[in-house]
Amino acid sequence: MEVKSLELNTQQLMEIYYFMRLGRAIEERLELLYKGGRLPGAIYLGRGQEAIEVGASYALEPGDMLAPTHRDMMSQLPRGITAKEIFTQHYARTNSLTRGKGEDNYQGDLKRGTFATVSMLPDFYPVAAGAALAFKIRNEKRVAMTYCGEGATSVGDWHESINVASVLNLPVVFIVINNGYAYSTPVYKEMKVANVADRACAYAIPGAVVDGNDVIECYRETKKAVDRARDGGGPTLIEAKTMRMRGHAGHDPAKYMATEIIDLWTRRDPIVRFENYLIERGLLTDESKREIINRINAEVEDAVRFAEESPYPEGKEAIEDVYRG
Repeated sequence: MEVKSLELNTQQLMEIYYFMRLGRAIEERLELLYKGGRLPGAIYLGRGQEAIEVGASYALEPGDMLAPTHRDMMSQLPRGITAKEIFTQHYARTNSLTRGKGEDNYQGDLKRGTFATVSMLPDFYPVAAGAALAFKIRNEKRVAMTYCGEGATSVGDWHESINVASVLNLPVVFIVINNGYAYSTPVYKEMKVANVADRACAYAIPGAVVDGNDVIECYRETKKAVDRARDGGGPTLIEAKTMRMRGHAGHDPAKYMATEIIDLWTRRDPIVRFENYLIERGLLTDESKREIINRINAEVEDAVRFAEESPYPEGKEAIEDVYRG
């Protein structure tokens, strides 16, 4: 396999920082809107998971396919999904990616290489394996990548997807975001293995554990897996250890999460860690950080205003673009 560079240049590093900051700003605004009763549906936040969602997604190339979950909005930002599209989706407006018909968190765009997200996990594992099989049959140098939480690894579809991907040597990267809880069930009540990635050996594929709050590590490990898959090396299972810093959904106060655990992971904030990395290398200053945050805040405000001023679908549109299997 050709050895490719895993180093990121200054422009790439700052793009990653922008996506992480933008993702958090969007989620913070969604949380305020939800608690204020201004959104028609639910929210599933990925705060604390910015490093793995952005870092892994950034390792993909144009033409690759991403299959994220309902909590992985931030993984879609490097694929070109915009703040306006995310807010119009949550406001169920006719100019949203699903034309006001899809569930709040289910946005996606095949043209930009991202399936519309789902919350039934790990339903996208077989979908990603299927996409990878299509790439292989057509002899295309493309890669599929998919996410799920650690709780989904107890579902049969998860094991079946990895097994078939291994047997057929498919170009797919499986990401497990081990964020501490499957809804309210902690990891130690879900499984006895120390690492989800340890299960990779049962399917004769590479497995890796990464610090899910270190965006550089997340990017590099995923980039190696993506390059390996593209070069015919088959699938990889990557487990990112992180923490879901909010409840399962907006309505969940997460009282089952110990305060000391939240405090511990707050000190490991992935954005703060990456800021320190950039500052140490002279790439980020207080002034440039302030400029980026101000630009993002303005972008989010404009997106919310755009969504609120956008029209709802008309009644006659209810039977358009709807398919029965």
